[in-house]
Amino acid sequence: MPWVWSSFSMRRGLTFVTGLVECLCFAGAVFGWASLVFVLKEEGYFSSLCTNTTGVNNTQVLDCSNQDEQFSLIFTVASFMNNFMTLPSGFLYDHYGTTVARLFSIFLYTFGLLMVAFSTPAIPNLLFPAMTFLAVGGILFLITNMQVGNLFGSHRSTVITLYNGAFDSSSALFLVIKLLHESGVSLRASFLFLSACGVIHLLRTFFLLPKKSIPYPLPDQYTYGISCSKTKTRSLNGEGETVMDEAPLKDDNPVTEEKSFRECFFSRFFLWHVCWLSVMQLRHYLFIGTLNPMLQRLTAGEPSLVSQYTNAFAVTQLCGVLCAPWNGLIMDRHKAKPRAAGVTEQEADLQASVLSLFLTVMQCVLFSVCASTPYLPLQYLTFILQVVNRSFLYGGNAAFISMAFPSCHFGKLYGLVMALSALFSLMQYPCFALVKGPLHGDPLYVNIGLTLLTLLAFVHPISVYLHCKKVSKLRA
Repeated sequence: MPWVWSSFSMRRGLTFVTGLVECLCFAGAVFGWASLVFVLKEEGYFSSLCTNTTGVNNTQVLDCSNQDEQFSLIFTVASFMNNFMTLPSGFLYDHYGTTVARLFSIFLYTFGLLMVAFSTPAIPNLLFPAMTFLAVGGILFLITNMQVGNLFGSHRSTVITLYNGAFDSSSALFLVIKLLHESGVSLRASFLFLSACGVIHLLRTFFLLPKKSIPYPLPDQYTYGISCSKTKTRSLNGEGETVMDEAPLKDDNPVTEEKSFRECFFSRFFLWHVCWLSVMQLRHYLFIGTLNPMLQRLTAGEPSLVSQYTNAFAVTQLCGVLCAPWNGLIMDRHKAKPRAAGVTEQEADLQASVLSLFLTVMQCVLFSVCASTPYLPLQYLTFILQVVNRSFLYGGNAAFISMAFPSCHFGKLYGLVMALSALFSLMQYPCFALVKGPLHGDPLYVNIGLTLLTLLAFVHPISVYLHCKKVSKLRA
């Protein structure tokens, strides 16, 4: 039935491309916060918190540390909710399927955009719920898109990491808004246009994604989408019809017993994976949330230099979609080779993940060292290391969960690991307060402490390596 396969291939290609565009242009916009803060400051949001103080030689200087703290608090709340709400989002996706989860995410995301559009310097506190809705809606876009990797078999991890890289790159959306604002386009007009794009998300939900979820491994003659929910095809002998739908097809082969959700949660893999993600995510969140005040300090408050480095940071975020597939290729590299006798696909996946997990931690240590060095030109290298490491971190997180645990628990486990890491990420606000208070604006000691904490993440790849070595010895 070539016409059925051709139709499926075309639909699969459209699903992949449109999902990539959705993640690239919308899902992780909240992490472009540094660019949006620049615009919000120009608009006068929280400007009443700036006060005149006496500086060197009795000169009057404008102290906006309270304004910076308020913006940092908004990002802290949004980034926390982005991760913490992944847990109920994962349960929603696992139990009710793609359509229900996406309708909920579209509502939240569009409502968040409208709240930003109608916020003003007189009512700046609207930014708190607005950024939260954007964060939660965006992460649900990502969760419902990662299943597209199941359509591509041996390239599954590559597609998952690519989508996570696109999620990271979407933070450049606020750079576009910043550049448009500098060209005379109002903040309200930009966000109203983005909210109108909700129609595109709705069309994609009904025509290019399944009602429930895409299974893995993919059953024979699998199809999905609103027009394919009941597709009839003639059997080979021409004597009848076979009805196919998006549900996995049952067969008579024995099904291996899968681990329960409880067993997955209390496994060594899961607990060390939470630690691996949490310590590195905290480093990234604190860097993004304090980027603007850091640049203010290193440039002595020169607006043109702050704008230049803010733009450079936002431009590097675009490269996340280019960096993330490298991690997927590292994880999928064994699939082109025949496996040794007795080696299961999951064991081969875990062996391939060790290098990915180790490289991710090494990148984060280098990024943290550069970010801790108070030398302005070095921050260009910091931006590059940050985007590469962030792409590896989140792409590797999703890919590892999909490989190490049963697919029926993916949404719940992904949500749980993100929620637990979110609780740990709340440490960024006390760190920011510590820098602003007792350390008098100098983050050196906090940065050194975070760099040392990052070293703890090396335990995870070592743990996976030792597990694989043990299984190999037992098999021999």
